[in-house]
Amino acid sequence: MPCKLSVNVNAIAYLRNRRHVPWPDLAELGRVALRAGAVGLTVHPRPDERHIRHADVPVLRDLLRGEYPDREYNIEGYPDERFLQLVEANRPDQVTLVPDVPGQSTSDHGWDLAKTGNLLPPIIQRLKNGGMRVALFVDPDPALPALAKKMGADRIEIFTGPYGGAADEATMKIEFKKVVATGKAAAAAGIDLNAGHDLTRENLPRLVAALPNLKEVSIGHAIIADAMMLGMEKTVELFREAIGDF
Repeated sequence: MPCKLSVNVNAIAYLRNRRHVPWPDLAELGRVALRAGAVGLTVHPRPDERHIRHADVPVLRDLLRGEYPDREYNIEGYPDERFLQLVEANRPDQVTLVPDVPGQSTSDHGWDLAKTGNLLPPIIQRLKNGGMRVALFVDPDPALPALAKKMGADRIEIFTGPYGGAADEATMKIEFKKVVATGKAAAAAGIDLNAGHDLTRENLPRLVAALPNLKEVSIGHAIIADAMMLGMEKTVELFREAIGDF
């Protein structure tokens, strides 16, 4: 089964929030992405609501459930009680747990699973009891998939920022090997695999080719950047082409 594309709409919300106006319309651009074949939508609400607001979450839920019931809703975030209550109220298909601190501008590291062993398992179980799939955001480290599996997670999402944002070819090759080794370790551990951060139409094909077990990539910044030139529908189609999801 080919890798699938989930479109992260945080950057759209961030642009909207620069003014006290309702545009760009988050739901309408999400609808365009879904119409173009995205497997679903991703949001990452943060405590200060500087992009996705808590009020946006049910709007996108209703879009997906009402118009695209075969697509998926992925909500990312740090699992404090407010976040957990938000996802329990909206029941996304997938919850991706991320170790963000409140003022962090964007996700830039994964969980240190050796140090958070007591924190995550009961949260994972709580979410799974609510019928939600749980993914853990982790750094590219082959030791981590087995730990995530042991904690009860259904998937890991590899933080691909060092690969996607590498400043030179030599660094990119080093980081690529780390991501691939971690993805292969996920297959060996029997845990499903997602990836995200700084992935582009240029660096996606080699990653997908190296990891046939990669189920989903969640992409926001690069899609919105390309959509400014090409339009959302065409951009989603081109990203789907890059991952082999025809």
